[in-house]
Amino acid sequence: MSKAVFYHAGCPVCVSAEQTVADSLKGDVEKVHLGEQSGRVAEAEAAGVKSVPALVIDGLPFHINHGADLSALKS
Repeated sequence: MSKAVFYHAGCPVCVSAEQTVADSLKGDVEKVHLGEQSGRVAEAEAAGVKSVPALVIDGLPFHINHGADLSALKS
């Protein structure tokens, strides 16, 4: 089973991507709201995430749409 993590910031673009992409994938997808879990921004960055929403599957980042630059979420 693949490991999938969906990173987002809660913006309208992110919510739409969550509803259409992340929720339609088979298996468990961990959903990480970086606006609420800012301690995980470095994790997303280390995984290659440049903007959210993004889906990381088995360590490979897939940028779904450009909602916000990851740099804007750094505290």
